[in-house]
Amino acid sequence: MDPGRKHRAARRLWTAVAAVFALPLSMLATGTPVAHAASVQCSVDYKTNDWGSGFTADLTITNRGTDAIDGWTLSYAYTGNQKLSNGWNGTWSQAAQTVTVKNASYNGTIAAGAAVSTGAQFSYSGANTAPTSFTVNGTVCAGAHQPPVTVLSSPKPGAVFTQGDAVPLAATAAAADGASIGKVEFYDDTTLLGTDTSAPYALSVSDLAVGSHSLVAKAYDSLGASAASTPVGITVASGPALVASPGQLGVQQGKSGTFTVKLSTQPSGNVTVSTSRTAGNTGLSVTGGSSLTFTPSNWNTAQTVTVTADSSGTGSATFTVSAAGYAKATVTVSELPASKAYDARFLDLYGKITNPANGYFSPEGIPYHSVETLIVEAPDQGHETTSEAYSYLLWLQAMYGKVSGDWSKFNSAWALMEKYMIPSHADQPTNSFYNAAKPATYAPELDTPNEYPAKLDTGVSVGSDPIAGELKSAYGTDDVYGMHWIQDVDNVYGYGNTPGGTCEGGPTAKGPSFINTFQRGAQESVWETVPQPTCDAFKYGGKNGYLDLFTGDNSYAKQWKYTDAPDADARAVQAAYWADVWAKAQGKSADVSQTVAKAAKMGDYLRYAMYDKYFKKIGGCTSPSCPAGSGKDASHYLLSWYYAWGGATDTSAGWAWRIGSSHVHGGYQNPLAAYALSTNADLKPKSATGAGDWSKSLQRQLEFYQWLQSSEGAIAGGATNSWAGRYAAPPAGTSTFYGMAYDWQPVYHDPPSNQWFGFQAWSMERVAEYYQQTGNAQAKAVLDKWVKWALSKTTVNPDGTYRIPSTLTWSGQPDTWNPSSPGSNSGLHVTVADYTDDVGVAAAYAKTLTYYAAKSGDSAAKSTAKALLDGMWNNYQDNLGIATPETRTDYSRFNDSVYVPAGWTGTMPNGDTVNSSSTFTSIRSFYKSDPNWSKVEAYLKGGAAPVFTYHRFWAQADIAMAMGSYAELLE
Repeated sequence: MDPGRKHRAARRLWTAVAAVFALPLSMLATGTPVAHAASVQCSVDYKTNDWGSGFTADLTITNRGTDAIDGWTLSYAYTGNQKLSNGWNGTWSQAAQTVTVKNASYNGTIAAGAAVSTGAQFSYSGANTAPTSFTVNGTVCAGAHQPPVTVLSSPKPGAVFTQGDAVPLAATAAAADGASIGKVEFYDDTTLLGTDTSAPYALSVSDLAVGSHSLVAKAYDSLGASAASTPVGITVASGPALVASPGQLGVQQGKSGTFTVKLSTQPSGNVTVSTSRTAGNTGLSVTGGSSLTFTPSNWNTAQTVTVTADSSGTGSATFTVSAAGYAKATVTVSELPASKAYDARFLDLYGKITNPANGYFSPEGIPYHSVETLIVEAPDQGHETTSEAYSYLLWLQAMYGKVSGDWSKFNSAWALMEKYMIPSHADQPTNSFYNAAKPATYAPELDTPNEYPAKLDTGVSVGSDPIAGELKSAYGTDDVYGMHWIQDVDNVYGYGNTPGGTCEGGPTAKGPSFINTFQRGAQESVWETVPQPTCDAFKYGGKNGYLDLFTGDNSYAKQWKYTDAPDADARAVQAAYWADVWAKAQGKSADVSQTVAKAAKMGDYLRYAMYDKYFKKIGGCTSPSCPAGSGKDASHYLLSWYYAWGGATDTSAGWAWRIGSSHVHGGYQNPLAAYALSTNADLKPKSATGAGDWSKSLQRQLEFYQWLQSSEGAIAGGATNSWAGRYAAPPAGTSTFYGMAYDWQPVYHDPPSNQWFGFQAWSMERVAEYYQQTGNAQAKAVLDKWVKWALSKTTVNPDGTYRIPSTLTWSGQPDTWNPSSPGSNSGLHVTVADYTDDVGVAAAYAKTLTYYAAKSGDSAAKSTAKALLDGMWNNYQDNLGIATPETRTDYSRFNDSVYVPAGWTGTMPNGDTVNSSSTFTSIRSFYKSDPNWSKVEAYLKGGAAPVFTYHRFWAQADIAMAMGSYAELLE
């Protein structure tokens, strides 16, 4: 049984580029129809980033017609002396003042309603007037109507109010292209609070509940366009409270820092507020503002408290702000070495991320996938979360412990994950029925969703599970200790599968809810999934719940099922390793020892990711009848795409199953985690063979990287022991790694799983950490080649903005692996199709360069790491963190059909109908209440592709940690 498929890189669906080529001129004489210029309907959106002597121009061509544009040439002219330097996503040329761009090989087709982007860098002097006319294939294009600019000007980010007091909302809105503003709506997250139809746009609300709130203003113009503001986070307190901001502060030795204080509500008389150090580092002291007076007239005006650090020592201190009759406020101040400016940046971002008012966390403290709710990636709604986000929280808190000396937050983060993301015994109640001699029943993976359900086949042999017994012996339980991969934190879908709670508790259930999504083969994108509960009690869906959409059987039992994302669990181990190393350096290893031991346990169970899906022997498995494994011969010793486990809900007649995965992706490997689990005494698993397995895995992973490294240096996709997911025979001539067939796009194909540069940066960062800790020669050889390639594809502009690879295309294959004489892979190649300024990927890339430079001394890696970190810090900051706008052309797929077999009918918990006419949106009607839905709706009706600025938790954490890593190793 296959409970689901983790589909991580779908987070970068908007970088997908269709590999459609323009017709060569030689074909035009054959009578092949071509698009005539007169039939083109288009608009061009032109934006610049100007630094005075030069600029970058970003242009988006949108096809406004009903037919695809097959091959495009864009032309426009400047009125000044702008001179082309270089371009991307097309072939750029300039003749006098006229600029021409021809499509690249990979973006020549623009589907009806779709858009492509291209860009270039120019130099100039004097005026830089924007062009006013554009042509595509000779046809003049309309200018794209710009949506309104909407800013929520009140309240201020981080403001605190007392329950019952009026919260004043105010917004400014400006329309473009001669339009006028018709109305402004005000939202609390996705709940409409009220509307104002005339300027100045304002609303006063006094019934907000106690807790954190994410407020948004949304303006509509007379041409039908609309746009929402950046969210503003506030807090409503249960009574009068003191407000201190920021909550985290870094002060370098010998210097001073400040935070501000004000009241949450107007007092009837004067209030004296005192601030003092109440715990921690005595080298920090209040040197200004220790006593402040607030009056009925200035209560909401921030006053300043100054904290000064002595010239030696490090560590954090707690400063408490107090006044009679008011709830106290605390500020954590960390004393940093005099040279650690990047640690100060870490603490600044850490404060923004962890400020409850900024919207990164649920009321339970669970990190959301993003602050914003309208986002479709691997999670299909922003307030879902993933095991990835939990692992980044652990890593973030580990680094906070390194900087501050406070390890309580790291331990609390693990406890949070254990409570909400690792299924409890109540969530996996029938593991005692698991039979390790027959782990699961075989079902083939099929090519497309419309071929499902996949029939269970009891006639296909499966191997035995060699680690279940030793895990039970080591930990005294049949339960699996691993994270499920996805969670509906706000229970938006309404399944109510709350951890430790009632199976399918429904829409009224409080707290996070486990869900499942991907389950129907390599071609099932996020846009084609049918979300379903992890504990299917047949309360929702059809007569068999959702089970008969995925597997074909004679009858169905109510059951539970979980899927683990191995890269996230490995990252949790990685975070624990660093917590152990950094705490030891501080003489505080006892502070983290219990949590580190839990990470060792997680690593022990993570070995399920090393096994073929049905425990068949590794290598040469080219039909379902290939040999079943016995013992460790079913282990490839790599981190595969998932492992999964499940069973019946009926504890009196139970059964349970477990599977590994046959598909292995280069982006999922983690040699640092393997190193930690095999050599670090505090992280060695308790099981009889756990440490030995991880030792072998470490070596196998390094070989895997070497096997997958292209001639240029990038790391190719991966390998599989089950071609097409059903043990088919791979194409003749396919190269192999220990008998596993090379697959340039393992696991999923929409989009291809290894086209995202982020997988390169994530995975190489782990190799670089391992290299920095050990100096391993194999790791260095891979990094030497990879870093040289990546640097050659990186541009840092004069103003500090940057371009790094985004979409990769692949050709050829590696040489069949020979451990004693590895091939050169001269036939395996990578091309960078387009570039990005994505801040999360840039941070992971900068960390890779930082760890590599720290050990190798490479000056180019060091300087580029610094340039990327400085570039995002100086150019892309906002109230919530660091982010850049993204054009989401993939949102045209909101209307994509979701395959449901004819005759199958059911309902979602909110009443949405599921049948053969279902679409992505029709079974997610909650999106139509999102304040940003109109941007998508306008696009679906032929408008411009929507632009969003997203604050993903993982990305913000990675940026903060990149600053901290640079401070530790290179500053």
